[in-house]
Amino acid sequence: MLSDIRPAIVSTLAFTLLLGLAYPLAITGVAQAVFPEQAQGSLIRNGSGQVVGSSLIGQGFAQDGYLHPRPSAAGANGYDPTTSGGSNYGPLNPDLAKRIKADAASLRASTGKSEIPDDAITASGSGLDPDISPAYALLQVERIARARGASPDAVRRIIGEHLQARALGFLGEPHVNVLLTNRALDAALPKSAAKA
Repeated sequence: MLSDIRPAIVSTLAFTLLLGLAYPLAITGVAQAVFPEQAQGSLIRNGSGQVVGSSLIGQGFAQDGYLHPRPSAAGANGYDPTTSGGSNYGPLNPDLAKRIKADAASLRASTGKSEIPDDAITASGSGLDPDISPAYALLQVERIARARGASPDAVRRIIGEHLQARALGFLGEPHVNVLLTNRALDAALPKSAAKA
């Protein structure tokens, strides 16, 4: 009987060591060597080396001198990475319709524009989307320029420098990373950033 069980035990141990230990370690080593930034979580650090965020996870910027991200339903106050997810409201939910209508009216009033990009008033599925559309980024130019005491053209230039095209020319949509652009705004317009 032991001779019948031994091959199963040996196979289980061999495959556990091979696929549960050796393979993950090898893939981790390759990732660290070939894509070190991505393997470490695409972390963004300030001048003193302190981690300020990741280019892959949205943060809740609310001050006038910064690009604002998409609305977030992740957590009670939004942008909580421990409770990533959407609101699970369906398109006919009256609470969702009420929130979208109020957000759109607020943006129209604050920007003076009647056209509001969809991502300005709708949350992403994860609630932690780090990117916004170029249209939503450009909608915020006047507010950012006023808050920083800068020209709208200077803010538009910084946003344009952080516009990321479609991957391989056809995958996804053009987008602007909120954290990277806000850091560039602080670097380019540092004296007025304290007003934000």
